[in-house]
Amino acid sequence: MTRAISLSYYTVPELSPLETVDAASRAGCSHVGLRLLGGQPGGGETPLLLESALQAEMLAAMADRGIAALDANTARIVPATQVADYIPFLDAAARLGARHVMASVDDADPARSVDTVCDLCDLAAERGLTVDLEFVPWMALSDLSAAAGLIRDCNRDALGIALDTLHFHRSGSSVEDLARMPRRWFRYAQICDAPALDTLPPRARLVHEATRERLLPGAGDIDLAAILRALPDGIPLALEIPQAALAAAGMNAVERVSHAVAATRKLLAEAGVG
Repeated sequence: MTRAISLSYYTVPELSPLETVDAASRAGCSHVGLRLLGGQPGGGETPLLLESALQAEMLAAMADRGIAALDANTARIVPATQVADYIPFLDAAARLGARHVMASVDDADPARSVDTVCDLCDLAAERGLTVDLEFVPWMALSDLSAAAGLIRDCNRDALGIALDTLHFHRSGSSVEDLARMPRRWFRYAQICDAPALDTLPPRARLVHEATRERLLPGAGDIDLAAILRALPDGIPLALEIPQAALAAAGMNAVERVSHAVAATRKLLAEAGVG
């Protein structure tokens, strides 16, 4: 069975939701990620979250192209988070057919973070959704070990980890630790490549790399094959590969996504985990 590949927002941020579905279909993806929130409610809402007419168009476009929604992003947990404010986000994710909602945690209070994430999981589970933590090196929840600790403390079946290979690499997380973790925690992963660095750069450079310039699988120094072998067989892979310089040079979105799909399929074949 061919592994599902999803097109994430940051790979083609210049496209509208409907254009993203078109690009995904033309480039050979089976899924898309839904950009509903740029972090917190109360200012980060996107048109796809706010406009029911656009949601209806999105559902029709996905059905027409044979594309499904994989995940919805992003619920960013901060000290001031009120979980009830995420209900419209969760409702829209479920309405659009997403299976997972991505969450990041930037609250340095461990007890409060656990309580908030647990409450978010309870609301998500009521809607048939999972909550998948993306650890990010410059946030409070910064690496694989911290994400695993939060999952254990929260103890909710709905909670898992959406592993981003760049953040995994830059956070210094280990494949050995990953291989020892329960397989049920990992329902999908985000894939890209990046160069090795002697020292971790300042936050601004990390953010720029993550949101603007990543490399295609196989073009950098991350041991992606080892990561893929440590993850459950066959889980969907989301292309999180912004390439702003190529976009500025005139390479269109479909070309960029097609190259990403081809590089990912090649990696899967070479790693023997297709």
